[in-house]
This record gives sequence, structure tokens and C-alpha cells, in this order.
Amino acid sequence: MLFGAHVSTAGGIDSGIDRIAELGGDCVQVFTQSPRMWKPTAHKPESIERFKARRAETGVENVVCHALYLVNLAGPNQEFYDKSIVAMRASMDAAVAIEADGVIFHVGSHMGDGFEAGLERIVPAMRSILEQSTDRTWLLMENSAGAGGTIGRDLDELVAIYEALDKHPRLGVCLDTCHLFVSGVDVGDPEVLQATLDDLDARMGLDRLRCLHVNDSKAPLGSNKDRHDNLLDGLIGERLATVLGHPQLQHLPAVLETPGHEDKNGPDHEEMARFAKLHELGLAQYAAA
Repeated sequence: MLFGAHVSTAGGIDSGIDRIAELGGDCVQVFTQSPRMWKPTAHKPESIERFKARRAETGVENVVCHALYLVNLAGPNQEFYDKSIVAMRASMDAAVAIEADGVIFHVGSHMGDGFEAGLERIVPAMRSILEQSTDRTWLLMENSAGAGGTIGRDLDELVAIYEALDKHPRLGVCLDTCHLFVSGVDVGDPEVLQATLDDLDARMGLDRLRCLHVNDSKAPLGSNKDRHDNLLDGLIGERLATVLGHPQLQHLPAVLETPGHEDKNGPDHEEMARFAKLHELGLAQYAAA
């Protein structure tokens, strides 16, 4: 399993590699633009080239880009829909330029119109974005915490999108442990986790699972509240080892999106140490089973 974190790219997109290297990670997630602004960042060519050079130098094995939070490909507001497509295409362009392994995004919310109405808007939007993907840089749907009309609250919705897009060869999934937990999937229970992976394998193929977001949860099981917590501080706690040690997940990049400890500015050395501890605990758990 590759250990990594979401890091800032303040000062240039290449700074993300410097920051994950300082944390000792071997995979990384970055924003390619401000997550709360529509305007894309114009990355300097020298920053893009340094990103790729530093990645090679530091041995960072996997890079994913997270699309901005404003994106909604499922909602009825035409202005937001159009802006979302433009923003997603910009994210994909930037990700391809830095040779990232994927663009992770939240599909959005149908805003009360229902899943089927949302799906009719999602499919053409995602099809246009997938045109810009490459064999290296995939588009990855992230499961949601399930609040309101958000899309991706369960595997059924992600599979429906996957099938509506004709099982596109560059479409994959990122699973978030906190989102799974608050949407009712107890990832700390080995039988529940195995059933979830078996279901994904049967309906999409485990090769479509390209990344993990590893987060503890401040909110309880099934609450549909997206509240990330630091590892071992939340309600999943030590049972996250069940995910981190699972034999079928050991090839994946696993990215922290936790608050951090000292300055609350994101994952830090303490979080990376807890990450490693839980991974070792999980490996031992499965070895003893």
C-alpha cells in the first residue's frame, strides 16, 4: 500500500511534491486550482516540468488531483452545470499535463429532482470530460457521505453511472472510508468490508478501484454527515486497520484527508505515523485470521 496525503500547492503545483516528500509519503493528492473558485489556475510550464522532475527524484509513485468542491454535474441549475463541466475539463487538462494518475471528483447533487433526473445530466457531462482522459489519467468517482440529494451514497448509484457510460475504460472509483462509514457501511467490520469489495468486484471489477481516501469519522455510522477526523481520534478508530491491512487493497494509493494536529492545516507527521501503525496492525490482523 502506498501512503500519502492531500497537500497544499501554494507557491506552485510543483510544491506539492516537495511537501509530500517532506512528510515521507509515496503518493499524493493535490488541487489543480482553488477548490472554492471557478477560475482555473494557469500553471507555469516550468512548474509543470519541475513537478514531473521532482516526482521522479523523490520516488512519488502515484499522483491524484481532486476537482473543486463547487462542481455539480447532476443539478438542474444550468449555469452551475455549465461552469462545472468547464471546471472539470480544466482539472483534467492540468492533471494530464502533470501526468497524474487520476482526477477524483464528487459527482454532485440532483437537488431534489431524483437520481434518474440527475443521471440524465451526469452522463453527457462525464462523457465530455472522459474524452480528455488518457490511459494514464483516469476519471475517478468518489462515493459520497449521502446527505441530501448527493450522488454516490451507495454502490448502486456509482454502478448506474458506470453502466450508463458503457463501462468506459478510463472511468474508476475512489472510496473514502469516512464517507462509507457515515453512509452506513461499517468499514471496521471485516465481513462488511469484504462484502462491499466483493460487490464492487462483481459489478465493476476491483481494477476500477484506483484510490482510497483514508479518514476517521467524527460522525456516527449511518449519519450521512461528512465530518473527517484524525486517525484513531474518530468513531472508526483502530478498526481502520481492517481497511488498511486488507490483502486486496495493498496495491492501492491511500491518501489522508484528515485535519492534522498542531496547526489543523491537514495531514502531518503524526498522522503519517498513525497511518503506518494502523497498516501494520491490519497486516497482522489478516495474517492471524
